[in-house]
Amino acid sequence: MADGTVPATADTALILSGGGARAAYQVGVLSAIRELLAEDADNPFPVIVGTSAGAINAVALACGAQRMRASIERLTHIWRGFSTDRIYRSDLPGVARQAAGFVANSLLGLDREVPVALLDNRPLGELLRRELDLDGIPAALASGQLRAVAVTAFGYSSGQAVTFYQAAGPIAAWRRHRRLGVPAQLSHAHLLASSAIPLLFPPVRVGREFFGDGAMRQSAPISPALHLGARRVLVVGVSGQPLAGAGDAAAGGPPLPNPPSLAQLGGHLLNSTFIDSLESDIELLERLNQVSGLVAPEQRGSYMQPVDVLVIAPSRPLEEIAMRHRQLLPRALRLFLRGPGATRAGGATVLSYLLFEAGYCNELIELGYQDAMNRRAELERFLGLPVLHAQPAMA
Repeated sequence: MADGTVPATADTALILSGGGARAAYQVGVLSAIRELLAEDADNPFPVIVGTSAGAINAVALACGAQRMRASIERLTHIWRGFSTDRIYRSDLPGVARQAAGFVANSLLGLDREVPVALLDNRPLGELLRRELDLDGIPAALASGQLRAVAVTAFGYSSGQAVTFYQAAGPIAAWRRHRRLGVPAQLSHAHLLASSAIPLLFPPVRVGREFFGDGAMRQSAPISPALHLGARRVLVVGVSGQPLAGAGDAAAGGPPLPNPPSLAQLGGHLLNSTFIDSLESDIELLERLNQVSGLVAPEQRGSYMQPVDVLVIAPSRPLEEIAMRHRQLLPRALRLFLRGPGATRAGGATVLSYLLFEAGYCNELIELGYQDAMNRRAELERFLGLPVLHAQPAMA
């Protein structure tokens, strides 16, 4: 254990939510944490849980948990060099072929064996197989630097949100309403399944079932970490300001000249999938903590124990950042998204999930870093770190 740090307890978890390209923000928060950790610090997050793009970040960290600072540095390097064509086909022939296949499959009923999707994310599969050495997970578990890592995917046949977890010791599987916990040796297929945004990316077969993005119907995103033994959780979200403009909306504003575009409707659906459940779960957990504080410790029982929660989320709307970088999107995709309105201000939410370009991702990384450093005292308390006198500058 590094000198001057408080040992990370086995009940500390990191939760990384989903959100496509928005997950670059998480990397910025992690970069700040890396700056705060000592050179030889142990992994401060024995339990790591992720969903969708957050699942990929989570497993990347778990693979390098024996050298967490180096693992974060490598993950940051990958995100800083992103381009859309590393995630899904963005050239004109690829986009046109996938769109034609989608129409043939979904509208004409042809070629039913082909999974339904608007975009071809085979480049993401190649990236994961090239960059993620999953053998690092059992090594980290055996070394004691990791207790458990988990990713969540949604089963299209069963209608269940399934959390696949790999752990150092026996952890009982769980079954709740519409959500399961299943022990598994995590694979690249689990990550592709967890990040398969419905309609945009094809579902992925894991075992006997096809799975899609884990954020769908994930009513309790924090719950898997608690099942894995966590009682202290750091949640890194990807929503902007959920209450911004709420007062204006409640008071009523000027009538809109046009009905919402297809991109606006899609943006609200994406937000309801990736953001609303997490925010509701955090609110519920905070209320349960308040109730727990009214009960004597000896009377709380296992389900009434308080959970220490720290949430870090974007201080600025990510849609606005995406709009400034919309010209970075490959020309074929700009043409593809222009009709539904995704390249206009009202439809920028969709763009904020799909814009895997370095300029946009780097600005999200910078924002995540600054937001985390602005919460530095809280992070140091949560992680049990010594207070450093000088604030480091981001590389």
